[in-house]
Amino acid sequence: MSIFDLTGRVAVVTGANTGIGQGIALALAAAGADIAAVGRTPAEETCEKVKALGRKCLLVKADLSSTAPVEGVVDQVVNELGGLHILVNNAGIIRRADAVEFTEEDWDAVVDTNLKVVFFLAQAAGRHMIAHAEKTGERGKIINIASMLSFQGGIRVPSYTASKSGVAGLTKLLACEWASKLVNVNAIAPGYIATNNTAALQADETRNRQILERIPEGRWGAPEDIGGAAVFLASGAADYVQGQILAVDGGWLAR
Repeated sequence: MSIFDLTGRVAVVTGANTGIGQGIALALAAAGADIAAVGRTPAEETCEKVKALGRKCLLVKADLSSTAPVEGVVDQVVNELGGLHILVNNAGIIRRADAVEFTEEDWDAVVDTNLKVVFFLAQAAGRHMIAHAEKTGERGKIINIASMLSFQGGIRVPSYTASKSGVAGLTKLLACEWASKLVNVNAIAPGYIATNNTAALQADETRNRQILERIPEGRWGAPEDIGGAAVFLASGAADYVQGQILAVDGGWLAR
């Protein structure tokens, strides 16, 4: 199973304080990677669990609602952990309102965080990864977090749907440009995952039943389900996987 071994790799995970981000960080650490947990809210619990797995964990405080901290994040990680081999663009926000009432403020807030910053963080990490690959032949791995709404329209979340559709397209573009430079760019599209963000849906008896009836697997996903997919995409097992949007949804899209 050495093809999945991430020992000696450094992974940046944004929004790693809880839920899917935490699940990904812990899965990568269990596979051997050191973790830089980046976000506005310090991921102290995540770092404690990463260290319990015997890996290093760096807390990087950064407000990813704008591009201002992007270059500093990459520089800090490289300087303090000795490299940057894996980037997981997980941090994101959502705003809800009918399309006829949706405000420009809510549009900009979501698109800036979910798409603009994702691109510029990938750009900064990609510059480092490309240069590193030229010197060493070691691949870089970028994993964006897309959504079911990268495939579907949804309702009352126009900026979120637009941003996550954009993430899917951006993933393919970067793969086209960087595959020959030994950087793999792919995305994971989570289905319904049991986290704090979906607690209200889980508690709503009617909606919970409707959701479960649509999922062939018959259960909500767990953060660990996304973590396994991230390990695959970050590992040597996925060296020939480029520009894919991997749905981890229990079969939601298949029904």
